[in-house]
Amino acid sequence: MDSFVRARYKVNRTPAFQMLSEAQCREIYTAAVEILERTGAKVYDQESKEILEKAGCWIDGEVIRFPAGLTEWAVRTAPSRITMYNRDGKRCMVLEDGKTYYGPGPTNTYFRDPYTGERRRPVLKDNEDVGRVCDALPHIDFVEDLGTPTGITDTLADVYAFYALVRNTRKPIVHWGFDIEQYEDIVAMAAAVAGGLGKLQQKPFICLYSEPSSPLLHSREAISKAVFAARKKIPIVYTPCVMLGATTPATMAGTLALGVAESLVGIVVSQLIYAGAPIIMGGVYAIMDMQTTVFSYGSPEFQIMQAGIAEVARYMGVPVFGTAGCTDSHIMDGQAAAEAALSILTAAQAGANLVHDVGYTGVGSCGSLEQLVLSDEIIGMVKRIMRGIVVDEETLAVDVVNNVGPGGHFLEEKHTLRHFRNEFWSPTLINRMRYDEWRDVEKASTMGERTKAKLHQILETHEVPPLSKEVLAVLDQILAKAEEREAKKKKKKKN
Repeated sequence: MDSFVRARYKVNRTPAFQMLSEAQCREIYTAAVEILERTGAKVYDQESKEILEKAGCWIDGEVIRFPAGLTEWAVRTAPSRITMYNRDGKRCMVLEDGKTYYGPGPTNTYFRDPYTGERRRPVLKDNEDVGRVCDALPHIDFVEDLGTPTGITDTLADVYAFYALVRNTRKPIVHWGFDIEQYEDIVAMAAAVAGGLGKLQQKPFICLYSEPSSPLLHSREAISKAVFAARKKIPIVYTPCVMLGATTPATMAGTLALGVAESLVGIVVSQLIYAGAPIIMGGVYAIMDMQTTVFSYGSPEFQIMQAGIAEVARYMGVPVFGTAGCTDSHIMDGQAAAEAALSILTAAQAGANLVHDVGYTGVGSCGSLEQLVLSDEIIGMVKRIMRGIVVDEETLAVDVVNNVGPGGHFLEEKHTLRHFRNEFWSPTLINRMRYDEWRDVEKASTMGERTKAKLHQILETHEVPPLSKEVLAVLDQILAKAEEREAKKKKKKKN
């Protein structure tokens, strides 16, 4: 083919869609800014109130109103790009426009036993298994605990969960904490693994998490975590969990505006602490199902809202926390697969960056490794869809077609050998066998049976390179000191 230059030639390589126009994104953002200036938000942390008052906010008891100029300054100052590394210091996630990464969610009350199928309370061994399974799955990019462990000191469940994960996965970890003391423990552990706090700041493999309460309430614990993360120069997700018709307006535009306003409070505070502090906005936006009153993870409105917040965040230039791979179903069935697939595809097409809750079942109450493994397969398929079509001289293959000619075939062409592995996505669970092969070779297995078999193989064979004895000793020491601290608190309460 002759080479040439096209003028005004627009290239679309991926099947992205647009839920909101740029003008609509701007309207939602400006409405959020107006909510903070006109209505304000309640902030219950004295230090944060002093920081905001010094910056020019208006204080009326717990209610703080934010000048529009201050809010807009903070959005401009917050980084549009956050780079995350793995446990070994290798860059593996760049949170910016158009890049989507997937991982499980945290703090489930229940856990689906991977062998018996029993719905039970999570234990620390489950967190260890989550770490190893995530480490093995090729399309899971980061890790969360998928269940708050029981059977240990309750007030240190967050610290123990991180301890379990960091020993059992090399991938980045997004993690929550009860309060600042626990965050101190968690960051100290992460720093020990990274080789010091300075190295952790340069190559963070941990992202913290904090959640304000809708509507417009920022507890001491929530906002002080944003302050803590900014001072430590560690990335943090500051995101509301909103319920349309209950904690936010029943309209999607109103909910988006209110949810963005809640994230903006964390953005403003973090940037006042440290201009350029890495912070991720977003949210889990769902309806309250008026028949059951549940927070629905599988509704079409859920998909629409996840796309909406991703597009508004992209307009603002701030990385966004998304939600996908989850289901309202209590077991891994057709409903679970359908709801997971729709949310995973929507998150990618909308451009959400850090997409969590893969493996959530039972309207978010139960963590499931089977759902995680199934979703990994779906994510692989979606990632291939999002790579789209490359159009250039090599891929158009006009010369190859000419060489083969009418009635020929392309199986023996070097061009086929060069491209089929990259162009074709190869499933590990989805069945493409002819009927006789499926019946004889796979013994007529179902998708659920193949998913369970793959999960069991990972649990029984996958090994994660261990941390050094020196690092493990430091982690154990941090845990021991935390236990002593909590024991003293307990004793003080009794007295």
